[in-house]
Amino acid sequence: MKTIFKFATLTAMAFAVSMPGFTQQNENRVRGIVGPVRSNTSWGGDSVVSEVPGAALMPVLGSTTAFYLGFTAGVQADINNMVLYTTRRGSLKITAVTPVTLGGSSNPSIDLASSSVCPVVEISANNPCIVRLDPTPIRLVAPNDYYLVVYFTNGDSNNSSLGVTAPTFLQTSLRGSYTDADESQLAVGASVPSLGFTGAPFLLMYVMID
Repeated sequence: MKTIFKFATLTAMAFAVSMPGFTQQNENRVRGIVGPVRSNTSWGGDSVVSEVPGAALMPVLGSTTAFYLGFTAGVQADINNMVLYTTRRGSLKITAVTPVTLGGSSNPSIDLASSSVCPVVEISANNPCIVRLDPTPIRLVAPNDYYLVVYFTNGDSNNSSLGVTAPTFLQTSLRGSYTDADESQLAVGASVPSLGFTGAPFLLMYVMID
């Protein structure tokens, strides 16, 4: 069980003003995290699995999708792999696998101590660092569900102190869970792990057209 601590009040307006990468062209595909967040720590060897339900998608146009991740503690996030699984709505059977990258890499190390990455360097639940991943060349559509999997490198000292966001209140359309296994290597025809997804996604804060 992860350690939960510290609450903070964050608003959508504050994020829109302070987040690098936000422009007037960005539009939410689903209702993201717009209220208080808490911090959840120690992620080495874990896969964070975030569901974007097709039923929650807003009817906005766009051919690429940008995912935004939230970090609340640590100096560096070492990611082993990131991937997006597509399923038919209500099904866990994978119909497509799409790589997800940051800086062109699916296994980036994110320097959370850099002011160019995190404008407020001493990150916390009060001041989370929100990282925009590369635009993923996929248009999310309502007949499908989507699962973003981020697998954190196992046996990594940076990830042992890493903290990620989770909503304090269940006011988001995103759903999520995690497992202590690498779920980022599944192929078409396999099934996304049944993890009892709830309205409390870890790590994933926003899904936007780009």
